[in-house]
Parts: sequence; C-alpha cells; structure tokens
Amino acid sequence: MENKNKYWKANLRLMLSLLAVWFVVSFVCGILIVDWLNQFHLFGYKLGFWFSQQGSIYVFVVLIFVYVWRMNKLDKAFDVHEED
Repeated sequence: MENKNKYWKANLRLMLSLLAVWFVVSFVCGILIVDWLNQFHLFGYKLGFWFSQQGSIYVFVVLIFVYVWRMNKLDKAFDVHEED
C-alpha cells in the first residue's frame, strides 16, 4: 500500500508540474504578458503573438512526449511497467 501511495504522489507531482508549465506558456505568455513579449521577434513574428498562436501548441505536444518518457521511467522505478 505504501508503494502505491508513493507512485500516485510521484504521478501527481509530474502531472502538476507539466500542467504548470503549460499554464505559464499558454496563459501567462499568451495572454498576461503578451504586450511585453511583443517587443521581441521570433521567425519574423512578435513573440507574444507567436506564443498565443503557435508556441502553446508546440509546448503542449512536447509536454505529451515528456509525460510519456517520465511515466515510463516512473513505471519502471515502481515496477508497474508493461513487459517488453
């Protein structure tokens, strides 16, 4: 039972940290500080506009891959992984 609780807490910590990154990129960079970010340019576009239109989507896709990678490591650490 103790091992299940540790696994679940590690899983929640991972999910919350990835959701925090997504929140910062999509909400903070794409909405709250967009005017400040617009003074910088990326690929010819204002950075704030890029974050709100493209950046948050790219970060979300990267976070999916990070989640899969980290969960595989977590599953192996707690010996709940699928057999190869």
